[in-house]
Formats: sequence, C-alpha cells, structure tokens
Amino acid sequence: MDSAKTAIGSDCGDLQRRSVLLDHAAELLGVSRRTVYYRIREGRLTTIRTRSGSQRVLLDSLEALLWSMHLQSMARRGM
Repeated sequence: MDSAKTAIGSDCGDLQRRSVLLDHAAELLGVSRRTVYYRIREGRLTTIRTRSGSQRVLLDSLEALLWSMHLQSMARRGM
C-alpha cells in the first residue's frame, strides 16, 4: 500500500478515534464491503492500520467521498 495513504501502528492513536471499520464505512456509504475496498484502491478512501493489523477508514476521507457523491447526484439532476 502507498505509505501516503496508510498510517501504521503507533502513529495512529488519534487517527483511530477518527476512523471507522470497513463494514461501518460500507454501511454509511450504502455499498458493499467489496466496494469500499475498490474505493480504497482508487484512492478515494484513506485508511490506517491499527496495531492489531485491522484496517480502518478515516472519517475525513469518508466525508469527502460522501460529499463528492452528493455533488454528482445534484449534477445529474441538473441542480
């Protein structure tokens, strides 16, 4: 993974509080877990790894993606 997109272990104490598990990110976006992985690979979602090795999505990137989806929806409706 790209080191600019992923923080490791001890550097992510505060970031972990501002992140969600992949399943929760999928639920918030209304997509499957697989789609969350695609968005991570595309660089549209940023993740961290916890000390235990689990991957979490940063809320800032989740909010940015939701805003982007909202704007695209409005553009399709001609607003």
